[in-house]
Amino acid sequence: MDFVTIGETMAAFVPKEHGKLRYISDYQVRIAGAESNFAIGAKKLGCSARWISRVGKDEFGEQVLRAVRAEGVEAYAAADPDYRTGLMFKETSEGSETKVTYYRENSAASHLSPDDIREEWIADAKILHITGITPVLSESCRETIDRAMLIAEKHSVKISFDPNIRRKLWKDRDYTELIREYLSRAHYVLIGKDEAQVLYGTGEIERLREILFSSGRMEYLALKDGAKGATVASKEEIFPIPPYPCNKVDPIGAGDAFDAAFLVGMLEGKPLSECGFYGAVAGAKATETRGDIEGYLLREELEQILGKQETVYR
Repeated sequence: MDFVTIGETMAAFVPKEHGKLRYISDYQVRIAGAESNFAIGAKKLGCSARWISRVGKDEFGEQVLRAVRAEGVEAYAAADPDYRTGLMFKETSEGSETKVTYYRENSAASHLSPDDIREEWIADAKILHITGITPVLSESCRETIDRAMLIAEKHSVKISFDPNIRRKLWKDRDYTELIREYLSRAHYVLIGKDEAQVLYGTGEIERLREILFSSGRMEYLALKDGAKGATVASKEEIFPIPPYPCNKVDPIGAGDAFDAAFLVGMLEGKPLSECGFYGAVAGAKATETRGDIEGYLLREELEQILGKQETVYR
């Protein structure tokens, strides 16, 4: 197994037109969740991926499982008879960012526990990808992530971490210390510039290198800055990655697409700068649809964009 990841996936209600939700009556139901987004992005690019979660024993839970498995991801998600699958509603308006409303409090996934994880599900993976979303959902979710990371460390599985800060989930609590702890245990750090400012008081790549590489474990850093591009770094090198042109419709899911493409490049032994460009292209193309994953690239599509494969028309 190339990748394994753990986290909540929700049924996502995506409006068919712009405007306030009070005036919307027509939706498409899709799926959304940073970790399953990542797994699907990696699978589309030719890697194997496993997703661990919990869903409600309800129709939305069935929809989530069917959708994730349909993308070729190996899914281990218990169907919880006591708690429901989480929901998410998107609100879009012309020329502005997408707004999100969650209905995930006390969801099935928020009751994930360490018992939901089998050691072998993580032990045979090359990279465990974690985000800062799952451990803030509940105490049992935090314990689940702690167990997953301990298993990864026991079996020399590399750890990738994306803070993926969601202020709506933090509510009145401050999780910066917890997130920094997880970052110190990661081999790959994939962080937004705004998140770095929250967690470390700086978005400067040189200062972040000093802080993050001091753990002795970290190998690579990707500092994501949305439409302005990214910067990727190791202890020895820094490469600015320009933004890839796109026709943005919905930015949600772009960061997960970046993470997947960057780490796929890492697994394939590509040069750091090329991994960064993989991420930039995948992230940009992900914004061109209303859904989280519908714009994710297949491997052949990425190769075509990179100019390494000619399209044959018949």
